[in-house]
Parts: sequence; C-alpha cells; structure tokens
Amino acid sequence: MQIEGKLAVVTGAAVGTGRAIATRLAAEGARVVLADVDEAAGAEAAAEIGAAASFRATDMRDDEAVAALLACRPDILVNNAGGGAVLRPCFPDATAERWSASLDLNLRAPMLATQLVLDPMRAAGGGAVVNLGSTAGRGLGPHVSPEYSAAKAGLIRFTATLAPLRESHGVRVNCVVPDWVATERGVAERAALPADERGPELVPLETLTDAVVRLVTDDELAGRVVLLDRGRPPELLPA
Repeated sequence: MQIEGKLAVVTGAAVGTGRAIATRLAAEGARVVLADVDEAAGAEAAAEIGAAASFRATDMRDDEAVAALLACRPDILVNNAGGGAVLRPCFPDATAERWSASLDLNLRAPMLATQLVLDPMRAAGGGAVVNLGSTAGRGLGPHVSPEYSAAKAGLIRFTATLAPLRESHGVRVNCVVPDWVATERGVAERAALPADERGPELVPLETLTDAVVRLVTDDELAGRVVLLDRGRPPELLPA
C-alpha cells in the first residue's frame, strides 16, 4: 500500500510514540487523524504537523467514542493507545475495576477498533492496521504489571490470528513490539536510573516509525510481528 493520499488514524497520538508515528505518516503523504484523551497536547501535535493533520478527543475505552472516531473510514489504523505499565497498584493489589481498565485500554480497544474498520476497508479495496505491542508481552518472566503484560501478550497473539484477513477483506493486520522507546519521557526515566541499571540505549523513535511504515506498505506482510529490542536490529518474527 502506498501511504501518500491515504487517510490514517493514530490512537494515543498526543505525545510520545503516537505523536511520532502520526508525524511520520503525514511526512509520507497521509492525511492523519490524531486521537487521544489529552486534548491540549493532541491539538498542539496536530497543529505542529500542519494542514495534513487533525485532532479528535477520544477515550478508547468508550465504545461509542471509538465508533465515532472511525466513522471517517480510514485506510490506515495504528492502534497505539495504551499504557499503565508503571501505575500502582497493579494486580493482585489493584481492584478488579482498575486492572480491567488496563485490559480494556491495551487489548479490548484495539480489538474493537480493528473490528470496526474491517468492512469499510474491504469496501474501499483494502487497508492496513498496525498494533503497538510491548516486549512486556513476550517471554515467561515476571513483570511489575501482570494486567499490562497480559494485555500486550494478547495483542500479539490477536494480531497473528488475523493473517487470513488479507485474503478475506484485503486488510493486513500486523504488530510492532518495541522495547523501551526513546520518547522524551523514556529518555528522562532512563537517565534517572543508576548508570549500572540503564541497560542498552533506548529504541530510537525513527526505528519505531520505520517499522510502522514497513508494515503499512509491504503488501506481503499480514499477521506478522516486528520486534524492536534495545541494542539489536529490528527482527521480523517467523509466522
């Protein structure tokens, strides 16, 4: 798929990874709708990108708001909204309402958004969905936020199961799984750690946006996962 002239929706796009992805897609020639709950930062991000961008205040945990957002019938959907890995308390100390909210944001929301775009994308001749996972969802080790890591693991598996949509709907669903990314916040948090705890350099934002562009444009990739580990080149995991 060529990005130029397409309409893209990027969720969680007011700051950080979502803002970088939206900026990159606009630079590639897409018209971009930025969605986020942070209205001030979202409007600022859209204004910074320019005429190709607009902002839509959206809580991705609100089904009606998600449906309204996607009524624009995008050609490209980037399910970036998520987070909560460092919020306290976490499971099992968190209430069911709190850990359920993390599951809703990190797994249910991208599932619903993907479902809502399938038929419009098929009617338009096809489309691309890119989910943003996390290395928290890989492996079998402990994680500070079980609900977050479980949701991200589910998002990776969800993506892989949708490979057949390329044939049935003309829609390719893929996933980028980044380690700690060099957002403004990420850089500050790493710098605050003792030197012996910082580990490798963070994943550059350009590496992340390159991976998103690759998954949008490569018509051969469906149900695939690109892993972005710190200190290592991007890796397309086996299907």
